[in-house]
Amino acid sequence: MNRRQFLLSSAAAAAGALLPRLGQAIGEDAWAKGFADSLAHNPYLSGFAGISEDVLETGRLSLDGAIPAALRGTFYRNGPARYERGGLRYHHWFDGDGMVQAFRFGDDGISHVGRFVHTQKYDAETKAGKFLLPAFGTRFADARPVSGPDPLNVANTNVLPLAGQLLALWEGGSAYVLDPLTVETFGPKTWRDDLKGMPFSAHPKIDQDGTVWNFGVDTGSASMVLYQISSHGVLVKADVFAVPGIAMVHDFAITAKHLVFLLPPFEFDSSRLEQGASFLDCHRWLPGAPLRVLTVDKGDWTQRKFYDLPTGFLFHLGNAWEEAGGTIRFDCVRADDPSVMTAKIPAIMRGAPSASLGSKPTLVTLDPLAGTAKQEVVDASVEFPRVDPRYLGRRYRQLYSVAFTGGSRQWHGFNAILRRDIETGQTDVFDYGENTMVEEHIVVPRVDGKEGAGWAIGTALDVATNTTMLSVFDALDLAAGPIVQARLPYALPLGFHGTFANA
Repeated sequence: MNRRQFLLSSAAAAAGALLPRLGQAIGEDAWAKGFADSLAHNPYLSGFAGISEDVLETGRLSLDGAIPAALRGTFYRNGPARYERGGLRYHHWFDGDGMVQAFRFGDDGISHVGRFVHTQKYDAETKAGKFLLPAFGTRFADARPVSGPDPLNVANTNVLPLAGQLLALWEGGSAYVLDPLTVETFGPKTWRDDLKGMPFSAHPKIDQDGTVWNFGVDTGSASMVLYQISSHGVLVKADVFAVPGIAMVHDFAITAKHLVFLLPPFEFDSSRLEQGASFLDCHRWLPGAPLRVLTVDKGDWTQRKFYDLPTGFLFHLGNAWEEAGGTIRFDCVRADDPSVMTAKIPAIMRGAPSASLGSKPTLVTLDPLAGTAKQEVVDASVEFPRVDPRYLGRRYRQLYSVAFTGGSRQWHGFNAILRRDIETGQTDVFDYGENTMVEEHIVVPRVDGKEGAGWAIGTALDVATNTTMLSVFDALDLAAGPIVQARLPYALPLGFHGTFANA
């Protein structure tokens, strides 16, 4: 059995087991009705309404302020953008078809274009006018049989500019190649024939020398694939190895010598597939079980070590570094359990109120000599951590994230961006206001200067006007407010991750 067969065989078996139950009729879609009824009086749900237009495009946007002369290039973002077809609505935010946004920063101003990624799934369902396939958190009647992850690929999570191409990334399947100028879709990326269709995750890391590191997880076979890719976009090395008990792993970190993964105690139960459960609902939380840390030597992938942290769940890590004695330090955003994914997000998708996500910044220290791990949890509500990309894998101090600073105010998503000095604990915050839902902000460094010297760029949804704002901040003085802000004439669905490609 080759590598591709090894990873895809269990996915095919799982899909086949799901099919008999997918024939069950579900009748009127209570999710679509519930969301529509709630949206009529709750404007904060507009970020999850989705759109049906294949392309959104606007020329020169009006600006409040001036674009810094040194800031030229394209800010790309990706996220789910279509949730309904044929009267049915997805039950999970993660299920939506991916739409890549491109904000162009030029001498003549800022323009925007957004296009859906034309995956195999998107094109087939557009032609049919209805959902044809199961999704991460939703199952539908009369779904087509699938032979692996790629037929389900929605390419909706992140983007990676690499060697003249733009890759739209998903969690469990191939990257999709886009034209970096028009963001039109070329097709799926195959790194090597025996790697065709294997998972290529949505959080690749770019090392100091330009090397791209990434991974993929196949839950059914409890295995992980690692990728090492040159700065020219050429695959250097890839391999598959078993990781007993591995389930969902969304992100990882790198140091000078290691790759660092966190493995939540979220067990995959294949028997639930036979009962008609979605892929998400086939997972079972193990209360009290440790949150495992896996380190892999970058020079010898057979050198792997496990550590245990107190039980917890997470999506994202910010950054990591390695000290001279081998101690590894990193930050992540942890929660007590996966309820944000299993309960809170589905509640939003059907129009029900949702509590705060409960995700907190956490600093972790690994001692390889003692084989121990310890964590320090900071009392704050944050997500989407980012750092100055020049410091990826190196010792850093400035950690950026979106934050909820509302105190007793009802939670309607994140309302602020925050910079935390992880050594002193000091923070620098800009609050967008109660009527704004803030998305990930990234750091775009200047050519030279100290850590954080540059700009923080991100989008936010103004629910009062139902429009999306693009803001640029001095990354070392967020509290001063935007240097320049542009407003689109429409609202973009709330998305996930992005990057900036210099002109």
